[in-house]
Amino acid sequence: MKKQILGTVLLAALAIAACNDAPKETVTETVATDTTTATTMPVEAGVMVGGANMVPSKNIVENAMGSADHTTLVAAVKAAGLVETLSGAGPFTVFAPTNAAFDKLPAGTVDKLLKPEMKKDLTDVLTYHVVPGTYKAADLKDGMMLKTVEGKELKVTIKDGKVMVDGATVTIPDVVSSNGVTHVIDAVMLPKK
Repeated sequence: MKKQILGTVLLAALAIAACNDAPKETVTETVATDTTTATTMPVEAGVMVGGANMVPSKNIVENAMGSADHTTLVAAVKAAGLVETLSGAGPFTVFAPTNAAFDKLPAGTVDKLLKPEMKKDLTDVLTYHVVPGTYKAADLKDGMMLKTVEGKELKVTIKDGKVMVDGATVTIPDVVSSNGVTHVIDAVMLPKK
């Protein structure tokens, strides 16, 4: 009976931690250390992305590395040598395509971009997804233009309550990290030539 109660409390605490209503608050979870005692431990509230709790105490790269849905993006960031930059102070707004978004590209595109001789092109594509400053979803307005680190601009469109950036739809907004905010998107945005 004690194990059932503790299990229920643990599941409730994890569900609360997955909510994005108060990213700076903490919740507690009760963990059974044996059948007679329990210990309360704080759990940082965050946003669930790709099976991982994205928390404000980690930087953008640390959070992305935990997401099962962003392994291609993390590999690309490493190949482009951008880990240190995106782990820096920022602040940054990152529009993060999922693995499924990369899969929508023509066959062979990702493999080609990951080759060492394509590092500049890969860097251009990735930095086209990064905007200096912090823009939460509420800050993004229809028709707004955002200048990217790559140098070109992204156009924000809001239609039927959905935020889109250069045609990519934001599927998970406002993933707050210590050095900015990430918005998960469903497409890879390519800089216009």
